[in-house]
Amino acid sequence: MAELLQRLMPNLLKKIPELLKCLRETLVMMGISGGISFMLGLILALILIVTRKGDILQNLPLWTVLDKVINFFRSVPFIILIALLIPVTRAIVGTAIGVKGAVVPLIFGTTPFFTRQMESALAEINRGSIEAAQSVGTSPAGIIFRVYLKESVPGIIRGVTITFISLVGLTAMAGAVGGGGLGDFAIRYGYQRFQTDITIVTVIILVLLVTIIQALGTFLSKKTLH
Repeated sequence: MAELLQRLMPNLLKKIPELLKCLRETLVMMGISGGISFMLGLILALILIVTRKGDILQNLPLWTVLDKVINFFRSVPFIILIALLIPVTRAIVGTAIGVKGAVVPLIFGTTPFFTRQMESALAEINRGSIEAAQSVGTSPAGIIFRVYLKESVPGIIRGVTITFISLVGLTAMAGAVGGGGLGDFAIRYGYQRFQTDITIVTVIILVLLVTIIQALGTFLSKKTLH
């Protein structure tokens, strides 16, 4: 077995500690940026929903500005967004490279996508439920927590799943500009040094990450439907 592995993955076997370090960096980037993006995305989605035309806190100027800002950041390719945010990243975390340097652009790149996913989930709520809550005198805050958030849990879970799967790809892309993680590992060794076994194993790990996220999201979504 050892001889077979040595023949199939001669380069990777020498870099197992570094592979584990890069995997940990990827998970850290996903955890920090995903957690912050989730909170920001949910808040922004709620603002978009309740301030839209005809909703409980209609405010069209605020809705329009927020909608345009989100569309702007969604339209910028992530690799360009990283370069665009270098001054901001340095001002916030003191560096534009490594895991710390990747987290800020990941948040800016993921939050708009997260917001749209959450907005779609919240928009699925039956207007009848909202009108019924209003008819019994429920406050806007009560409608937000008892109707919008409570009834959209399955949709929110699906949105979180889709976003975290997208985040796997973004963290790998961040490696192209020195962001660390599995993307950086694959580019430095697999691409630049033509060590194909490292590229293949990195792809397998990323596919496994996506599979685990999708399976967990599907399980939780089904659980909340019953």
